[in-house]
Amino acid sequence: MKSVILGTGAYVPKRVLTNADLERMVDTSDTWITERTGIRERRVVEPGQACSDLAVEAAQRALMAADVAASEIDLILLATCTGDSPLPSTACLIQHRLGAHRAAACDISAACCGFIYALAIADAYVKSGMRHVLVIGSEVMSAITDWTDRNTCVLFGDGAGAVVVGQGTEGSGILSTHLHANGGLSDMIQVPGGGSREPASKEVLEEKRCFIKMKGNETFKIAVKSMEEATKEALEANKLEIGDIDLFIPHQANMRILNAVGQRLGLAREKLMINLDRFGNTSAASIPLALDQAVQEGRIHKGSVVLLAAFGAGLTWASTVIRW
Repeated sequence: MKSVILGTGAYVPKRVLTNADLERMVDTSDTWITERTGIRERRVVEPGQACSDLAVEAAQRALMAADVAASEIDLILLATCTGDSPLPSTACLIQHRLGAHRAAACDISAACCGFIYALAIADAYVKSGMRHVLVIGSEVMSAITDWTDRNTCVLFGDGAGAVVVGQGTEGSGILSTHLHANGGLSDMIQVPGGGSREPASKEVLEEKRCFIKMKGNETFKIAVKSMEEATKEALEANKLEIGDIDLFIPHQANMRILNAVGQRLGLAREKLMINLDRFGNTSAASIPLALDQAVQEGRIHKGSVVLLAAFGAGLTWASTVIRW
């Protein structure tokens, strides 16, 4: 039995934050941001709008595309690092709002790799006999962004993407998934405060340790290497060459990273899916957002071979190959 993606959906907040807007907030420029990241604008939630709000919108669209009712969902997996609150899991809030009352629900925390991690779990459960799994990547990165730090605030955006995974026939579906982690590099990308190690306090807030911190140059090198390795691993596992891939959808982190990975792989430019110029880095929402866009634009059709690859905090890195 193969697990297949039956439908996709996505949602982004209405508010657009451009590079020109950021010029008025921090010491930066549109030219500086565009040349170093490829990002021109990103979406940011309105006050009171949370991770579950974005996720429910994306999930409803995925369910409609799959022609699957919420009552037919057996499991909801939410990939996020910016849930509504520490407790309960945001997936449970989504389950209730969707009316998916027979579904189990939990959150998956693997940062920018979260969607592929969750997709791997969905794949395993469907292959074991489960009917339908709803996989969502939803992030409100603006909630953990220091808007006075010009090195990080230009990178991130908010959004959500979702897929419905179900049973399919041989020949199509998720061909393989490959997951990795190295906790020894956890200080490369982190939010050090706000958890049990450094509980919320006046000092944590004053030192802005509840916001994302990155070691940019070191992260760049590791990101390129890990995404290249994960992609080659997926190709080898399925006896494929890079030319066999119809569309490569990487985590939308930074244009320089995507260009470097594409060049190392020898990937034709037209096979590289890019939308970070409009949405920035949306962490776990990045790949499902881009996947849905590719489906809507007709860049993916029956028989297409699609390769997903990501890296993120942890550090984590992952890949998967799907025959549509």
